Amino acid sequence: MRALYIIVPALCILVIAYRYYSAFIAAKLWVLDDTRVTPAHAKNDRANYFPTTRWVLFGHHFAAIAGAGPLVGPVLAAQFGYAPGLIWLVGGVCLAGAVHDSFWLWASVRRNGRSLADIARTEVSPIAGVTAGIAILFILVIAMAGLGLAVVNALADSAWATFTIFITIPLALVMGFYMFRWRPGATKEATIVGVTVMFLAVVYGRNVAESAIGHWFVLSHHQVTFAMALYTIAAATLPVWMLLTPRAYLSTFMKIGTIAFLVVGVMVLNPELKAPAFSSFISGGGPVIPGAVFPFVFITIACGAISGFHGLVSTGTTSKMIDKESDIRPIGYGAMLVEGVVGIVAIITATALNPSDYYAINTTPEVFRTLGLAVVNLPELQREVGEIVTGRPGGAVSLAVGMAQIFSGLPGMGKLMAYWYHFAIMFEAVFILTTIDSGTRIGRFLLQEFGGRLWKPLARTDWLPGTLGSTIVIVLSWAYFIWTGNVSSVWPLFGVANQLLAVVALAVATTLVINIGRQRYVWIVFLPLCFVTITTLTAGVLNIKDNYWPMAVGPDASVHLQGYVNSLSTAIMLVCAVIILVETSRRSLSVLTGRMPILSLTESEA
Repeated sequence: MRALYIIVPALCILVIAYRYYSAFIAAKLWVLDDTRVTPAHAKNDRANYFPTTRWVLFGHHFAAIAGAGPLVGPVLAAQFGYAPGLIWLVGGVCLAGAVHDSFWLWASVRRNGRSLADIARTEVSPIAGVTAGIAILFILVIAMAGLGLAVVNALADSAWATFTIFITIPLALVMGFYMFRWRPGATKEATIVGVTVMFLAVVYGRNVAESAIGHWFVLSHHQVTFAMALYTIAAATLPVWMLLTPRAYLSTFMKIGTIAFLVVGVMVLNPELKAPAFSSFISGGGPVIPGAVFPFVFITIACGAISGFHGLVSTGTTSKMIDKESDIRPIGYGAMLVEGVVGIVAIITATALNPSDYYAINTTPEVFRTLGLAVVNLPELQREVGEIVTGRPGGAVSLAVGMAQIFSGLPGMGKLMAYWYHFAIMFEAVFILTTIDSGTRIGRFLLQEFGGRLWKPLARTDWLPGTLGSTIVIVLSWAYFIWTGNVSSVWPLFGVANQLLAVVALAVATTLVINIGRQRYVWIVFLPLCFVTITTLTAGVLNIKDNYWPMAVGPDASVHLQGYVNSLSTAIMLVCAVIILVETSRRSLSVLTGRMPILSLTESEA
């Protein structure tokens, strides 16, 4: 199969979905109205609530939602062949993921920027609100761990890669002050300088790595984890305009530009997909992701098709920055479609590698030897990129190799393999870190919201001790899973957590639609809810039964604690999701049977 026969039809389907399906939803379900005052204007504090122009906010939102999921998930799912992941990516993003993201952006904007958990409390039941809050905190922590693990595996022991990522932090700070303090509105000037410096960091990163200070940037897995934790604490506590928004905006140019260039590269080179449509591991037993294609392909693909984490971004930060309601459609639905393109390109890139080379990168040397395979192009690829890429599981490295292979195959690019590889690593790491700092900020909001019910000062987002303490708790929690886990244990846990949050969000969304009397359009969110619920609950039970509980009671005492923690975490998330499903069903049936009144738009959107 040639890549061109996949990417062109897929892009056409996404364009049609945006043009017609999102327009239908915007007109019939959301009824967008630019005369309404958004929370960004009504509650403008220039820290968390801040009116932001459409394309800058699109950049922030896309950068926040498009983390490791659409890059790493499809690469790991390539174990099952290219067809299962591709089908779910295209269908899921149009009918489930983009609907989910844009719905919650609209719902939060109409409710003064309130969080998903708070909306569940007021429009479903207090039990649903508390349960949703607990589930979101658990799921958010595990999601950050799953995303962060890919960064750690990609940056460890690579001075060039670490240096390029380091440069983006002071660069974003300077851009933030320039755009929002020194020369407000001078976005174009800051963009030109920022993008130029970012590319120079990639070009001269090799010189820095080979210089006398190169060893400063050679960090172990644990050191990268520690450095990432320190950065995230700063990013999640500083005002959004200072670091979070400019860094997300800056990285979006690179993200969208790189994906567009990669799409062009795929179309020009039209590489052959070396992987089969369906591999021999569709029934289970794969070396990368444990379990059969159903249901594990859905929790492995995760963010590229639908992500519960995106609902937290929509209600946590983006809804507080929407300038006018018509921006909801391109930012909510459109950004998710672009993420779907990222996932489609990622799976094409991964499956264009020789399967033996793919498994050599994405498994440990010990596991690879049991497969009875021999590497084909990997020795030459390693020589060209100047890095040891074997035995670096997690998907990020194999994707970077595949991207570099495509870019260097373009006319005039043949001798730039090393630069393209490290550019791809920076591209992936920036993707992921932006999601982690946004996610941690959202987790901090939720933890303060909970803590404020016990002690009111904790709920104040402008109180530094409460803000800093809540942020540290969230960061230490996800750092634990990265410190002790690996891809095989953390990514399935992340996948279940992420998709369970989508179940929670879609269940509450279904009730919201019924609450305001628009039952004729409830299928828009109810059908995705049914599908995602079946696949995710099944995957969660199988994860405990086949993966985590055997770790807890197995002969290897060193993983007993990890097995118990993973089993307990999964069980808590499953129970919370079931409670939400029961509560939303009860509330929806009460409204449909007339036992509870339909809320007016004023009552619901207060």
